[in-house]
This record gives sequence, C-alpha cells and structure tokens, in this order.
Amino acid sequence: MSSTAYASDAQRWAAVQQRDSGADGVFYYSVRSTGVYCRPSCAARPALRRNVAFHASREEAEQAGFRPCLRCKPDQPPLAERRAAAVAQACRLIDAAEQAPDLDALAAAVGMSRFHFHRIFKAQTGITPKAYAAARRGARVRAELAQGGSVTDAVYAAGYNSSGRFYAGAAGLLGMSPRAFRAGGSGAAIRFAIGACDLGAILVAATERGICAILLGDDPDALARDLQDRFPRAELLGAEADFEQTVARVVALVEAPEIGLDLPLDVRGTAFQQRVWQALREIPAGRTVSYAELAALVGAPKGARAVAGACAANALAVAIPCHRVVRNDGSLSGYRWGVERKQALLAREAGK
Repeated sequence: MSSTAYASDAQRWAAVQQRDSGADGVFYYSVRSTGVYCRPSCAARPALRRNVAFHASREEAEQAGFRPCLRCKPDQPPLAERRAAAVAQACRLIDAAEQAPDLDALAAAVGMSRFHFHRIFKAQTGITPKAYAAARRGARVRAELAQGGSVTDAVYAAGYNSSGRFYAGAAGLLGMSPRAFRAGGSGAAIRFAIGACDLGAILVAATERGICAILLGDDPDALARDLQDRFPRAELLGAEADFEQTVARVVALVEAPEIGLDLPLDVRGTAFQQRVWQALREIPAGRTVSYAELAALVGAPKGARAVAGACAANALAVAIPCHRVVRNDGSLSGYRWGVERKQALLAREAGK
C-alpha cells in the first residue's frame, strides 16, 4: 500500500489500532509511558492515544530516546523475512550435512524452540523438516546412481546411515530397483501405447506399479521420444491387448474428466511435488483453484511459485488434474500440454 495512505496522524493511529502490517516500514510509533517504539502491526497491548507519537524511521524514534520493542523487534527485518531466512538457513544445513540433522539441532541453529521451528518450517515450505531431508537425500542418491558407481556407495554418499533404511523405501523413491535406476531403467519393463483422443495424440505408459506417464501432444513420435528420454535403457514394450484396455480407460478420462480414473498410478517426485499432486487429485471436476489457493491447501501459503513448478513437472495429464489451476484473476496460464488443451478440458468439465 502507498505511504500516502498513512500521511496523517489520524490514518496512522487507525493503522496502529488495526495492527495493519501494510504500514510496517512506512512509519513507527512510540509509547511515552513504556519508552519503546514499535511497528504498526505490533501485537502488544494497545497504548493510550495521548502517549503515542509517530516517527518516519527507526533512527528518528531512537534519537527521540525510545528503545525497540522486544515483542515486534522493529530494529530487525520483518517477521516474515526473519522466518524465511531461518527456514533457508535450516535448508542449507540439511543440504550440507552428511547425516540429516535432527529437529532439535536445526531448531537450536536458527534460535527457535523445537515446536515453533517445526511449525514455521512447514508453513514456509509445505512439508516437514524430516520430509525435506528425505527428499534431499533422495535427490542425492538419484544423482549418485546416475554417476554409475555402486549402489552401496551411492546410498552412503547420499547420507543414509544404513542400506536397509534406503532399500525399505527405494521403490517409492525411484519407481524401480536401485540397480535398474542406475542403469537408466535397464531391466525395467515399461509398457506403453500411443493412441488418439479429441485433444490429439496420447501416450500412456505403465510400470508394474501403475501408470507412470500420460502425455498429450500433436506428434506421436515426439511423445515416444519423451518417454525414451526418461528411461533410455528401459525395456519399452509395445501395446498388448490387455494394455489397450488401459489406454481406452485413460482416453475415456480425457474425454470425460469427471468420471475419474480408478487405475493405480506410479507417481514419482519430491515430497513437495507429491503433496501438490495429491491436493490436485482432490479438486473435483468443474472446479478451479488459483496457484495461491493451491499453495495454501498444501500448507505453503507463500509457495505459489513452487506450486507452479510442481504443476509443470506433472507427467500424468488429467489423472493429476493440473489443468484445474488458474491465475488469481481466473485467466489461464501455461500448461505443459498447451493452453488450448487446458481450455478444452475446463470447458468439458463445465459442461460447455
């Protein structure tokens, strides 16, 4: 909000009474009876108007003999900034550590209590510190396996303190065995077929765990190359009669998204991406949400940009309905498979 909204003392006093965070940094107020100065949004007990004076800057308030309030800390960056910095510091500690630091160590490092840190971290990122550490370990082990070294070396280099703990969750993390992942999918059987639907060409692929890709496009060959790039040494199997039935069910979903899909999915991604994708699957057909609303749904109200990235990384068109996410003003934004297809899907769901 413009500083002109707080030009008069009456406007400033109204902002203080309303604890208006929009006025923070525009002006400060001091309280003669306590000798402190505060941000307009300070949650301290309201002062009497006759004891309050207004100041254009922190320096002006301090030169007038007032000290910073211990509650709102007006001499420090804004609370949201401090929280974001604390979470960023904790993320750096997790990223740099060979073994994931425990919650107490992370909280102590950023000067917070265990409970408060856990709550702030989840509010900022949408996931817990433990889930973030697991996602980072997963990313490291995938990178290590891609280098071609032994699975054991990759497991310990990524920060797992036992191979047993890694193997317990390896299928969910990699979508296949570690050795197959290291070999670019070598030995993994991925069945696929390319068909046609109202929106153009469609590729459906599945591992033994479930459907791993639903790709839309104009060029069937480009869709096949996309799948091959994902698993360069996997055994890609052409359509069989029973798999053609799976493709038909997926095509039916594209034609009528409201029917849903009751087939198992092989969903791979970071902890945050999976959280976003699960939230998308809970949005009913015919409804849309903004990126900001989706960020709030996954517990990361300031994570609209990260949510948009998770939508862009979705490889399961319509089954994970990222087409139901729109801009704050309701207009359509980018869609991995083309804005025209997004518009067509939404129109179809709206019964148009």
